[in-house]
Amino acid sequence: MTPLILTPGAVTPDDLAQVYRTGRAVRLDPDCRPAVEAAAGVIASAAESDAPVYGVNTGFGKLASVKIASRDTATLQRNLILSHCCGVGAPISTAQARLIMTLKLLSLGRGASGVRWVLIDMLEQMLARGVTPVIPSQGSVGASGDLAPLAHMTAVIIGEGEAEVEGIQMPGRAALEKVGLAPIPLGPKEGLAFINGTQFSTAFGLIGLFGAWDAAMSALVTSAMSTDAIMGSTAPLHPDIHELRGHRGQIEAAAAMRDLLEGSEIRESHREGDSRVQDPYCIRCQPQVMGAVMDVLRQAATTLRIEANAATDNPLVLTQAGMIVSGGNFHAEPVGFAADMIALALSEIGAIAQRRVALMVDPTLSFDLPPFLTREPGLNSGYMIAEVTTAALMSENKHLAMPCVTDSTPTSANQEDHVSMAAHGAYRLLRMLDNLHVILGVELLCAAQGIEFRAPLATSAPLQACLGRLRAEVPALTLDRYLAPDIAKAAQLIASGEVASLSRVAMPRVAP
Repeated sequence: MTPLILTPGAVTPDDLAQVYRTGRAVRLDPDCRPAVEAAAGVIASAAESDAPVYGVNTGFGKLASVKIASRDTATLQRNLILSHCCGVGAPISTAQARLIMTLKLLSLGRGASGVRWVLIDMLEQMLARGVTPVIPSQGSVGASGDLAPLAHMTAVIIGEGEAEVEGIQMPGRAALEKVGLAPIPLGPKEGLAFINGTQFSTAFGLIGLFGAWDAAMSALVTSAMSTDAIMGSTAPLHPDIHELRGHRGQIEAAAAMRDLLEGSEIRESHREGDSRVQDPYCIRCQPQVMGAVMDVLRQAATTLRIEANAATDNPLVLTQAGMIVSGGNFHAEPVGFAADMIALALSEIGAIAQRRVALMVDPTLSFDLPPFLTREPGLNSGYMIAEVTTAALMSENKHLAMPCVTDSTPTSANQEDHVSMAAHGAYRLLRMLDNLHVILGVELLCAAQGIEFRAPLATSAPLQACLGRLRAEVPALTLDRYLAPDIAKAAQLIASGEVASLSRVAMPRVAP
């Protein structure tokens, strides 16, 4: 597979999703090279000067007032990387690390960091030849950049740290040698350029975004199936209702659900003579809730797209002005807010889905479905405890959705006295996604069971396709059995995106 050519400043979330999901190597558009080399030239000149320039010939953080002799600038950068390799926790996955490396390339490629092109080429070669730094998952507070995780990434470039090649973990130098590469000593400011940045936080924000959007699309399908299972009304999907409010996501969610339910015999069977006046909110207000989720995710996507293309280290080289200026682009507050928004969306997708599960297993609300969706209630418990599991995970996600950006704490002897906490704010999205996949998987199981209880009436063709795919993995529940594998298989169908793709309905896209 040929490398994907990326233009710094113009990369989209779809581009980055391709990198993350396929493992495709990337290269920067060569047109950005002159700007990169011009900035490197400015840094080289500053390194020869007696004037103090932060990160070039000074210490770091609280030690910024300490002047470093020109003969020690290489040692300064090496020491910076080694001393900042303080990450802890489980290593992140190969795909996650490669996305971080790609984001770092994009930031350096803006031509404001002052690194030599040889280092950009090194990152590209590592991606192409499968050298993946081992990066711990914990240790960043999301300002002065994601220092610890990015230091672990950078350590491999200088022949330190640990890396993985062909599934085998080894010392960084050995990993480079195995694929025909050699360590590169860092020049003035280059270590700082690599670790000052938001790429860890942004990568996990993007991964959370990718998963959240897919889960939202799957939830549109499972919610339509639940609507048919309890013989709910499609009147609340009337387009005029949603046009009168005007929110884009709500309009799109209602349209998708109308298409998903079109042609359902179950729906047509109770258009007349239904004694119920209105369905509960978890059925009636699905477009309003899911539409709001989609709108919030699009807002987060806009922030993350901008951040993925941003120069986020410090100081930055303003080549046209011939200046090296200290600032604060490493502060990941925008990413932290985006991660909190995604967390709220994940929590709400699960909250309303869990209420639909509760609705389907409750005989007083499910419109004549048997208790807990089992033919012999009492002797069999059916999906009783599967619903309890969804309640547990829904509650856990509510707690995880609490904002992280409000939890600042001072670090580095009070020099870095306000931080974003974006790193763990974004990283927690993975756990929330795992929980949500189970909630939606259980809804899929219950909705399929409920629809089958409506036989000989059939659901719509798109929903029947999803039901058929589920039944290829999980048979209908007739008598009680060991349910954990069923739940795992249904959750995997959600996580894989198959449920949404099998619906054969044109679903909304996260892109504007």
